[in-house]
Amino acid sequence: MATSETPASTDKLTLTVVNKQGESVGTVDIDPAEFGGKINKQLLHDVVVMYLANQRAGTHSTLRRGEVAGSTKKLFRQKGTGNARVGTRRTNKRKGGGTAKGPKPRDYEYHLPKKAVRAATRMAILSKFQDQETVVIDDLTVADIKTKQVAGILKALKLKGTTCLVGTVGYDTKLYKSARNIEGVEVMPTSQFNAYAVLRPKRLVLTRAALEELRKGPPTKATAEANAK
Repeated sequence: MATSETPASTDKLTLTVVNKQGESVGTVDIDPAEFGGKINKQLLHDVVVMYLANQRAGTHSTLRRGEVAGSTKKLFRQKGTGNARVGTRRTNKRKGGGTAKGPKPRDYEYHLPKKAVRAATRMAILSKFQDQETVVIDDLTVADIKTKQVAGILKALKLKGTTCLVGTVGYDTKLYKSARNIEGVEVMPTSQFNAYAVLRPKRLVLTRAALEELRKGPPTKATAEANAK
C-alpha cells in the first residue's frame, strides 16, 4: 500500500557554514530527530492548503436572477406566437440574466490542530535540509539600511534571482528594511516560521544563531510566558 510518509532518517546531516563572501568557514551536523526525523507529505499538503485557504478574501459575488436589473414580466404570451415558451428575461438561460448557483461572499478560514501545524513546520525545515536547499551563514548583520549590501551578500552566496526565506533570531530591523525591496526575498524571525513560508521559496537561508534556535524546538508554554514577562 502506498504511503505519503517517508521513513525516519537516522543519518546525521552535514551543512556547510559560509561567510558573507560565500567562503566556507566550517560545518554543522544536524540530527534529523531534532526535526521529527520523518516527513509526512500528506500533512504538509494539508497544512499548506490551510494557509492558502486562510488567505482567500472570499469577496467573490455573482448576481442571482432575483438581483439582476430587469422586468419580471413574461416576454410574450405562452401560446400563439410560434416561439418556444419563455418566462422572465432575468432567468439564467438568457444573456444578461442571473447566474445559477454562482459564488457568494463566504469565509474560507479553518484551522488544523496546533500540534499538527507545528509538526508540519519542522518537517518543512527538515525537507529543506535533506534536499540541500539550505544555506547556513555565519553572520548576516548589516551596518546600515542599504539594499545594495544584502544584494551583494546574496550574489556572493549564488542566490541572486532565486526566491529565498532568510531566517533570523528575533526581528532584525536593518536587515528586514534592506531586503524588502529585493524581489523574492523575505526576512522572517524563526519564531514566525510556518510550513507554507518555508516550502514556498527555493532556498532557506539561516544564520548560525537562527539554526541553533530552530534546533531547540518550538517554545513551550512556560518558556513563552517567561519571555513575555
